Amino acid sequence: LTAALDQTELPPQGDLWDEPPRIGRFRATWIALAILFLTIIALILINRAEAPQKANPLVTLKTTKGDITLELFLDKTPITARNFLELAKQGFYKGTKFHRVIPNFMIQGGDPNSKDSNKDIYGQGGPGYTIQDEFREGLSNLRGTISMANTGEPNSGSSQFFINVADNTGLDFDKEPFASSHPVFGKVVNGMEVVDAIAGTETDERNIPVLPVIIEDVILF
Repeated sequence: LTAALDQTELPPQGDLWDEPPRIGRFRATWIALAILFLTIIALILINRAEAPQKANPLVTLKTTKGDITLELFLDKTPITARNFLELAKQGFYKGTKFHRVIPNFMIQGGDPNSKDSNKDIYGQGGPGYTIQDEFREGLSNLRGTISMANTGEPNSGSSQFFINVADNTGLDFDKEPFASSHPVFGKVVNGMEVVDAIAGTETDERNIPVLPVIIEDVILF
C-alpha cells in the first residue's frame, strides 16, 4: 500500500494555488488599461495647467485729443466686455463725443445722441437694449478703470461708459455709500495722459465740453 501511494502522481503544487492562466491574463489587461487611462488623464490636466491663458482684448479709442488704449476684462466680465466689443465692431462709437466731463472724477462717453448738435438729448441715448450688471470682487472704480454708466437702476447699462480719473470707490457695488453701483470692465493701459487732458477741458454748466472731444474711431486688436 505504501509503495502504491508513493507511485501515485500528485498534481503539481502550483496547479492547486496559482490562478488559472485565463484569469491572470484578464486581470493584467485591466490593470494595464487602468494605468493607461490614468496616464492620459494626468497628461490632459498637465496640459491644461501649462496652457497659456488667452490675453484679454485691447481696443484703442482714437479721439480728437489723442489715443486711449484699453484692456477689456473679457475673462472677468464677459457680458460687459463683449457688449463693448460688439458695439465697437459695428462702428457704434464712431463720431460720438465725451459728453460729460467732471475734473477729478471721470469722463463719460458712448451716447449715440452725442453725434447730434442738440445737447439737450446728450446722455439719454443707447443701442436700444440694456445688459446685465456684472459685479466682481476685486474690480473697483479706481483711477484709470473703465466702468459702465447707467440710470441708477439695476441692469440699466447699455453703451455709455466712463473712465475714472480718480479713485471713485464710492461707485463700487460693495462699498459705502451703496447709492450708485457701476461695474468695472476694463482699464487704461496706454494714454492716461489723454484721459487727463480730456478731464481738464473747459466745460459748460452741464459738464459738456465747450470744444467737443470726439471718438473718431475704435481700433480692435
